[in-house]
Amino acid sequence: MTARSTRRTTATRSRIAAVGALAVAGTLVLTGCGDQTKSQNGSGSSSASASAPLAGKLPAQIRQAGVIKVGSDIAYAPVEFKDSSGKTVGLDPDLADAMGKQLGVKFEFQNGTFDALLTGIRSKRYDIAMSAMTDNKSRQDGVDPGTGKKVGEGVDFVDYLTAGVSIYTRKGDTGGISTWSDLCGKKLAVERGTVSEDLAKSETKKCPSGKKITIEAFDDDQQAQTRLRSGGADAASSDFPVAAYAVKTSGGGKDFQIVGDQVEAAPYGIAVSKENTQLRDALQAAMNAVIKSGEYEKILEKWGAQDGAVKESAINGGK
Repeated sequence: MTARSTRRTTATRSRIAAVGALAVAGTLVLTGCGDQTKSQNGSGSSSASASAPLAGKLPAQIRQAGVIKVGSDIAYAPVEFKDSSGKTVGLDPDLADAMGKQLGVKFEFQNGTFDALLTGIRSKRYDIAMSAMTDNKSRQDGVDPGTGKKVGEGVDFVDYLTAGVSIYTRKGDTGGISTWSDLCGKKLAVERGTVSEDLAKSETKKCPSGKKITIEAFDDDQQAQTRLRSGGADAASSDFPVAAYAVKTSGGGKDFQIVGDQVEAAPYGIAVSKENTQLRDALQAAMNAVIKSGEYEKILEKWGAQDGAVKESAINGGK
């Protein structure tokens, strides 16, 4: 989510490229943006680091606190969302828990709107952002992809998955939409600050006069889904695993359908301040340890994201 990179079309699109069928347990419960929440493990103490093999790689301040504060849009199932009990669950929280065992700290997820997460890192509200965020040059450099202007310091990314973007419509009511060019003259619902919004802005410039795309951007993906479901938009777009989860679960599978192929396959990354290279490198070491242990594969399979697996975590692998 947030500013995206130059389009790279691929037959296997998704926030997690070519992700298989989702097998996700739990009922999605909507939560208000800005709500402060903790992951299922709560906050930890520095004593937990005693048995953690990579604890020494962390900055002393974080190691002593025993907590990494994570900014996340916790309304993006199956990557991160609240289950029926209000607990934060999903692909990202599970990976964070696994990394926490390597580092001897707890990852404390705090809910916020997606387009404000990088600002939260700059203001030191969060140590990192982990929220199905695409790693691309625009975010690395702090540049608005639409204007090319500098809007921030930029961040570094610790990559951990491959993903793309999909379009979906109401089931049985595609309106002839199967590609991005088919959206000309249509209304599209998206989450604000996402690659989907960037793609729509780029595509509408190609549309004939009088047939531009009407882009309706919302604070979170659930609002965009609601808009489509109610008939207020012709289509919606989000990362493939999220679109696929919505298709599978909304209305018992009767509300939506995916149309066309995935596009913009790119890495998901954990965002870290460029000033905090020690934390960045510690996170990369922890992610690689989780990958090597085999736990990574199990977590991806749990959430139907195994086709987006990477063999090794990279720093700033997005283009």
